[in-house]
Amino acid sequence: MAERLKDRFFTTESASSFAGVIKKHYPQFDAAKFVALVSDDSFQELELMQMGRRATEILAQLLPGSYVKAVEILRRAAPEANGFEAFCLPTFVELYGLDDWDTSLPAMACFTKYSSAEFAIRPFILADPTRAMAFMEGLTQDAHPNVRRFASEGCRPRLPWAVSLPPFKKDPTPILPVLEKLKDDQSEFVQRSVANNLNDISKDHPELVLDICERWKGSSKSADWIIKRACRSLLKSGHRRAMLLFGFGAPTSLEVVGVGLSPKTAAIGGDVQLSFTLKVNTKRPCKVRLEYVVWYVKANGKTSGKVFQIREATLEPGGHAFTRKLSFADQSTRKHYPGKHRISIVVNGVEKGETALTLK
Repeated sequence: MAERLKDRFFTTESASSFAGVIKKHYPQFDAAKFVALVSDDSFQELELMQMGRRATEILAQLLPGSYVKAVEILRRAAPEANGFEAFCLPTFVELYGLDDWDTSLPAMACFTKYSSAEFAIRPFILADPTRAMAFMEGLTQDAHPNVRRFASEGCRPRLPWAVSLPPFKKDPTPILPVLEKLKDDQSEFVQRSVANNLNDISKDHPELVLDICERWKGSSKSADWIIKRACRSLLKSGHRRAMLLFGFGAPTSLEVVGVGLSPKTAAIGGDVQLSFTLKVNTKRPCKVRLEYVVWYVKANGKTSGKVFQIREATLEPGGHAFTRKLSFADQSTRKHYPGKHRISIVVNGVEKGETALTLK
């Protein structure tokens, strides 16, 4: 069985290393007690994010009662803390710092250099969006790329594993000045966060994101990279305006023929081969975005589509053969169920061919 992510952290060894770092900067710290408590069976049964939160609560019990003094110790320890245990530092601010913004905001800017404070800032955004976003906007000018990335990542409306930001789902306007200031950032780490933030926003405000992307297009190499990644959900959904933004016209002269599967019946855990030919019925080369969608049968018998990209290219007129191996082995993110699975071929956002697989 593959090692679970949670099993890599808060081991006796990693907890001892982390406790040793804290003790170096706070000699009164009871490192042995910290290690014993995070090695307890009840702690080890928790999920990873719960582990981090509980470890932070244990850490708080062993630090000075003064929030300011505790944060100062953690700031000194931050450069030496590593692994998932280091997330205890920004989590400490998240849990105990909401009443002391003057201490907490600079602490998050410090901690995020070593372990991102993207989760910790969110209660502050919900409590006072104006003050929190003014802080985040200021971080866009920081010399450290992790801090600039935090400015964008921390205010994503749909950040995975994090508390969502309903006000920003409804109105993402407060986020936009941060993204504007980061659109030309030279760090790919920062660019990826800006793109992910825009992709989040596109789930609720697609036309706003497309307005931004159309305005940014061609302004810089980094902005062009960002907008392509930012529009990935819109492109997967076949949004016509997004398709046109990247030069994928209506596929009226594109035809899919000879769609086949080998075999057409397979067992869960097996592989099949998808094959088809794309006919480009134009006089000149044509820009094409080619995908296939597997409509997986769920436990309740209904189906849900998953889009897989095949290729983006400018293709010459004529026929172009494609093959892809499709795996139906269970994964941590997907369990397969028996039944008829429809498979469709999508060209420039439009379904142009289909076949079906019986999974047993």
